[in-house]
Amino acid sequence: MSLPQSTLATTEDHFLDGRLRLLQPKSGHRAGLDAVVLAASVEVAGPAKVLDAGAGSGIVGLALAARVPEISVTGVEIEPELASLANENALRNGLADRVRVVCADLTALHAALEAHGLARESFDIIVSNPPYLEAAASRASPFPLQARASTMPEAGLDRWARCFATLARADAMLTLIHRADQLKVILDALDGRFGGLQIWPLHPRTGEAAHRLLIRGHKGSRAPMQLLPGLVLHRAAGTFAPEVERVMRGPVALAWPT
Repeated sequence: MSLPQSTLATTEDHFLDGRLRLLQPKSGHRAGLDAVVLAASVEVAGPAKVLDAGAGSGIVGLALAARVPEISVTGVEIEPELASLANENALRNGLADRVRVVCADLTALHAALEAHGLARESFDIIVSNPPYLEAAASRASPFPLQARASTMPEAGLDRWARCFATLARADAMLTLIHRADQLKVILDALDGRFGGLQIWPLHPRTGEAAHRLLIRGHKGSRAPMQLLPGLVLHRAAGTFAPEVERVMRGPVALAWPT
């Protein structure tokens, strides 16, 4: 099903030192550091089918496709106007042959997802920057699109994780970014679905508590969980740390600690 052209008021923003030019909503939910860091943290070296869950305007999937020419990306976005914007961004950046975004609800019955070409056990890699806010514990944004894009319904992450497990091939890798204070919710959602979890805390500055977590694991793995040394995002002066500066300026990988 084709999507209507987006009628959102937008701005054009440049990512990866101008290698990606993305239209984003002028008001409300806008991609930034979290999305770029997430895309850079996904390890993939060759041909793979990637699911970008909660694609928004498409930055994560597009940044990943710009870095790895052998992959194809299918994004899923529940908001029709954002899905249309993401497909327009893929076209504007010459990536529409490898990146497409469908308008669908990840918590729907699987038959509804299959109607969009999302077959069971068909993805090698799943990447997600899910809504961070809990509906019952947060004040809604005055922008309706922002409110829907940033708020997860009660038990929503568990339903997303169930969908991830359904769509992922055996041993598929999941990488997601989320708030550090939601660690228990994340672990509960992934329990029994993805294992061998590696948790990488992201600290705003040296000496400050982690505010984000990168988490990755493999479907069905029984390997133990690892808490990795944290990554400091900014120097004291407010500039990016060197490894973060590199991924903000170009389509390069962010190496996980060993």
